[in-house]
Amino acid sequence: MSETEARGTLSELGARVRAWRARRGMTRKQLAQDSGLSERFLADVEGGNANVSINSLEAISRALNLSLIDLLQDAPRPTLARAQALLARLDEAQLDRAHALLAQAFGMGDGQRRERRIALIGLRGAGKSTLGARLAAERHVPFVELDREIEREAGTGMSEILQLHGQAGYRRYERRALLRLAGEHGQGLVMTTGGSIVSERETFDLLQAHFWCVWVKASPEEHMSRVIAQGDMRPFDSTHGATREALDDLRRILAAREGLYARADAVVDTAARSVEQSLRDLARAVPATPPAHIAA
Repeated sequence: MSETEARGTLSELGARVRAWRARRGMTRKQLAQDSGLSERFLADVEGGNANVSINSLEAISRALNLSLIDLLQDAPRPTLARAQALLARLDEAQLDRAHALLAQAFGMGDGQRRERRIALIGLRGAGKSTLGARLAAERHVPFVELDREIEREAGTGMSEILQLHGQAGYRRYERRALLRLAGEHGQGLVMTTGGSIVSERETFDLLQAHFWCVWVKASPEEHMSRVIAQGDMRPFDSTHGATREALDDLRRILAAREGLYARADAVVDTAARSVEQSLRDLARAVPATPPAHIAA
């Protein structure tokens, strides 16, 4: 391999690490902590300037909750590759139909009960909790926050889960919580989820199989202003005076996840909308509550 080709490979690798970190909503500091690598080294990796060993790549992959193959290349199983070749010929409407048919044929869907369980996805600051609680009250169903259910599943707090088990352990508890909630709430609920749930393919597929998903979105500036008003800058790793950098981080996260959020069953844009207006939009975006004699 020539020096130019090597530089291109390292640059591509750095772009993949940076993109996956954005999808996960992880700062470089968080990736350093979870991988055991230094922030400076990770900055060199993402910039395409590091001579990366297999051990370092494995550490980065584990911290991102990926396999090494997922990080390095697209390498599907032969049978899966054949199915993907067929799916690649379909347009968006046909893909949606194919997904529904597969879910029905192989028991991955949940029929009409899925439409009774509403999951709100999107970043912090869009209004998920406020709107979710109001919608649940209107539909006379429980309101739950998935993060709290994950803590209940693990028997400890969110920070302890990540410290003890890392991203991979967190996702295992997340999937367990989703399956438990789907089993417990056949008659309906409204649930808010963490912003990064869409970046986990298996978990997001599970969510969509059992819940009617609504992307609650806003402009980056509104996301930021609402989070600041809540007094919680954790998603952006911002320090005093670094609001512009935090806003840039937010834009990158949104850009990395936008295509994933767009897979939701419906979208509600809360930008420049009051809570009452957004609540009406959300009520129109979800299936009507089934009559009591049907839901029973």
